[in-house]
Order: sequence, then structure tokens, then C-alpha cells
Amino acid sequence: MSAKPCIICVAITGSLPTKANNPAVPITVAEQVESTQEAFEAGATIAHCHVRNDDQTPSSDPEKFGRLLEGLREHCPGMIVQFSTGGRSGAGQARGGMLPLKPDMASLTVGSNNFPTRVYENPPDLVDWLASEMLTYGIKPEIEAFDLSHIVQAAKMAEDGRLATPLYVQFVMGVKNAMPADEPIFDFYIETLKRLAPDAEWCAAGIGASQITINEWSVMKGGHARTGLEDNVRLDKGTLAASNAALVSRVTELCDEYERPVATWQEARAILGLTESVPA
Repeated sequence: MSAKPCIICVAITGSLPTKANNPAVPITVAEQVESTQEAFEAGATIAHCHVRNDDQTPSSDPEKFGRLLEGLREHCPGMIVQFSTGGRSGAGQARGGMLPLKPDMASLTVGSNNFPTRVYENPPDLVDWLASEMLTYGIKPEIEAFDLSHIVQAAKMAEDGRLATPLYVQFVMGVKNAMPADEPIFDFYIETLKRLAPDAEWCAAGIGASQITINEWSVMKGGHARTGLEDNVRLDKGTLAASNAALVSRVTELCDEYERPVATWQEARAILGLTESVPA
């Protein structure tokens, strides 16, 4: 078993789940801060963040992101704050309008793929612009790989200087019409990343019922793990998750089972090459 500490990322809100799906889904900035603090205390050291409008629809409003960043830095000191630049909450450069706030990290998908009912569009010019903004503001990208080609493209962008190294790549599996939660594919992702970017760190996220399966593979195979209500609102088929912290606790239990230490925020920052100091 790997002795490397396991970084746990909590995806607290996302763009799709609502309180109709699970009353525990945090919508307002205050709810998100409270939910993240509970998850931080349970062992999560990265907060993957979206923001919502009052009617629960997704937003890319930099003002909302700013208030969330301020709240998380106050109530979760040392936690790594990662903003989403995903496409459900805005179009074009609006997806990166919050990057001047200088979060520690931001998600970056370097290619397009199918989602359940639409195409998740990430055209090359937008990808290059988002990557350049992250370089400008000293933000570490989390490469969200929905497809094998995204791993290849990320390695190419790192090689030609469009992405800083070492890479941090997250395998996203279980999205309908994209990559399934399939262990041989998962293993090939790890092998390919190690071949193309030997110094890269990797994480994985499973959507819906595949969340706990992907969590276990990640812990077992020496990677890092993402959980949270964005990806899955249930503990099992018949039980809603009481909180983001409840989902984080499942991962810490897996870490105990596989004898992986759970990364502290200091260890997570060291592994990812982020400054240890807490931003003012």
C-alpha cells in the first residue's frame, strides 16, 4: 500500500444538484462555507467550488466567488480553494472571470466530450486563454480528464509551456456518454499519465453510484480522491447523504482500510507545490 498521504477533495455544490435532490446541498455562500468547514474538519483539504444564484441556478459571478473565497479562508484556514471554470455556469471567457481573485487552484478541462444531454464544449482557443490566465495569476490547474485524449493534451500543453508543471490530473468517470467507471480503463489512465508526465499527481472522481467505487480505486492505487454532493447526493441507493462531511468520512474510512494517511492541509500543499502560508 502507498504510504503517500491521500488528498481528499470535496466538491461541495456543483451546478446541477438542488435541494429537491437532497436538502443538504449548500446553495448560498453562507451554506457553502458552513458545509465546507464541516468537510474540512472531517479530512478534506481541497474545496472544489461553484456558486449559485438565489434560485439555485448556476452562476459565474465573480462577486459570489469572492465572498465564498473570503469565507473559506476565514473559516477553513489552510484549506486549498479550487474554483470551477466549467461550462454549465457561463460561456466563453465568463468561465474564467473569477480567476483574478487568485484562488489556489482552478479546474481546467482541455478538450470537449459528451455529457448526458449535451456536448461539453472546450474549444482550443478558450482552453488556451484559461490556461494563460492561470499562469498569469499563479493558479495551479486541476486538469479534469473526461477522456483519454485530455490526458494526452495536458501533457502536450505542459511540454510546450502552456501549463506549469508538475501536472495535477483528475480522472472523471461515470458520466453518462463519457468514460464509464471501468477498472482496466482507470489503470490505463494511470499508466498513460505516468508515461507522459512522470512527475504528475493524480486524483479521480466518480459520478453518482460510481463515487465510492472510484474513491476505493484511488485510495488503493496510491492516488488522491474526490467526493462531495456535486457528484453524488447519496450514501447508498436508499439513503441520502446527510452532508458533504459524511461523504468525506467514507473516504477517510477507506484510507484507514488501505493504511493510507489522510493528508493534512500542510501535506496537501506540499504535495501540490503550493505555498504553505495561508493567504491573507
